[in-house]
Amino acid sequence: MHCPFCRYPDSRVIDSRTSDDGTAIRRRRQCPECTRRFSTTETASLTVIKRSGVVEPFSREKVVSGVRKACQGRPVTDPDLALLAQKVEENIRSTGASQIEANDIGLSILQPLRDLDEVAYLRFASVYQAFESLSDFEDAIDSLRAARAERVRADEANDVALSAPAAE
Repeated sequence: MHCPFCRYPDSRVIDSRTSDDGTAIRRRRQCPECTRRFSTTETASLTVIKRSGVVEPFSREKVVSGVRKACQGRPVTDPDLALLAQKVEENIRSTGASQIEANDIGLSILQPLRDLDEVAYLRFASVYQAFESLSDFEDAIDSLRAARAERVRADEANDVALSAPAAE
């Protein structure tokens, strides 16, 4: 890292901190030559390969705008969508890949959207999973019903365990 003041080709890291959202690291540095201090911000780049072959930086805003269409008329707020986009980005970054296909981003949106709103999930899934018939919708709805029934069973089992008297 070159010093921005004297252009010395090295610097010493004095302090490092992660940003609040965890996507960047702020480093406080000092030049060993002129002893002046400066800050740097480091972020890992994540690029998207679109269907046309064009490569562009990942954008949470594009995730939100794509999901917003599926959520029209649903009880989903802007903070809900921002949190969903953050989860999607964290999930993608956890793979360690620096480039991702646009279609893979759409597929990675499905689970967080399913947890947020089932109707919006079906709308979105019908595009990204290329539903071609009513049976595709029926299969997706059956899967949602099965997952809901499993959650209810787990919640009931948890309630029973919490209400049982403790063994002495």
